[in-house]
Amino acid sequence: MYDLVVVGAGPYGLSVAAHAAAHGLKLRTFGRSMESWHAMPPGMFLKSEPWASHLSDPEGVYGLDAYAVTRGVRAEHGVPLPVDFFASYGEWFARQAVPALDERLIASVAPAAGGFALRTEDGEPLRTRTVALAVGVLPFMEIPGPLRGLPRRYVTHSSHHGGLDRFTGRDVTVVGAGQAALETAALLTEQGAATVRIVARADRLNWNTLPPALDRGPWRTVRAPHTGLGCGWRNKLYADTPGLFRRLPATTRERIFDSALGPAGAWWLRERFAAVGDVRLGQRITSAAVTGDERLRLDVTGPGGTTVLETDHVVAATGFTPSLARAGMLDPALRGALRTVGAVGAPEVGGLFESSWPGLFLAGLLTAPSYGPSMRFVFGAGYTAGRLVRGVRQRLRSGGRRGTVARPRTGEPAAVGA
Repeated sequence: MYDLVVVGAGPYGLSVAAHAAAHGLKLRTFGRSMESWHAMPPGMFLKSEPWASHLSDPEGVYGLDAYAVTRGVRAEHGVPLPVDFFASYGEWFARQAVPALDERLIASVAPAAGGFALRTEDGEPLRTRTVALAVGVLPFMEIPGPLRGLPRRYVTHSSHHGGLDRFTGRDVTVVGAGQAALETAALLTEQGAATVRIVARADRLNWNTLPPALDRGPWRTVRAPHTGLGCGWRNKLYADTPGLFRRLPATTRERIFDSALGPAGAWWLRERFAAVGDVRLGQRITSAAVTGDERLRLDVTGPGGTTVLETDHVVAATGFTPSLARAGMLDPALRGALRTVGAVGAPEVGGLFESSWPGLFLAGLLTAPSYGPSMRFVFGAGYTAGRLVRGVRQRLRSGGRRGTVARPRTGEPAAVGA
């Protein structure tokens, strides 16, 4: 029986595995290395600064800057790095810090005597005392209701595309107003799509500004400190104190989760995006159907009423919703037993990232409604990995006994490791 199985091999899963390996735990790590990052089209860039994009190892020696040195690249503040460079960094990190990554997926996680019973996608059974679920964002893709159920020939999520060449000469509608939507639209235009349009519920597009220099004098630094989530004291609170965020009332956490660090484009994308000529703001798709000539008919409603447009394909760049219901690898009985927080039905997470089921630990997007906006970004892996492994070690020392996790009242965080 293993001490810990890490399910997922993105930034959070690899970081947790690196800390677990350093502590000598009997460990297995499963997942396709940096899968969601490899799924992005060529030509995309990291939105976060290089110094805010490190994976986490206990000694801090395998950061993005260390990898950049091996490639003869300077990881500089204010200079965006290609997404495929970051994906390669994650694979390098895994080779350095994560023993024997198994790229099979885990198909099921169920409670069992003394821990959990897992099964790989090809049927191999495993037993472990604890599990760290770090499955990234792909299971939680959000597609607007009217577009759900339509064939992928007509509707895809922005995360489905490792390339956009298939849309050359076609009419494409991109839904959303965040970085994924704006960058996808710009790339489609640059790669020769016949028509590209944006449809978004937002009334205006928001653009991040050029980040100020890291060294800019004490007064400006005090007024708007740099953080891994952007400048400003509010961002600093989100970035530096996720543990305090977890102690806020559930209604406050939910409001901040829904509104903080909302959709915005990177400063370096704005000039490129100017080539996208059809931008329809304050509008939403209310119905969609395939026409007789194999196109999509969209009813789009805005302040001026409903209009109809036809398009060859819709790319929904509409983000991810950390609903526990979408964590399909969890046994239904286990999933149903977990405490949740917020309207999205995300799992409640305790002080060391343990769920309300002893021995089941969570990392990444699933923990954002509990720990705040930093868990939606690579930056949050640094806060998560060491604390989660500390929680695993505490659970192992306790012998995995049930009943040691406080069952809080609705809207209050669990007391484990607080």
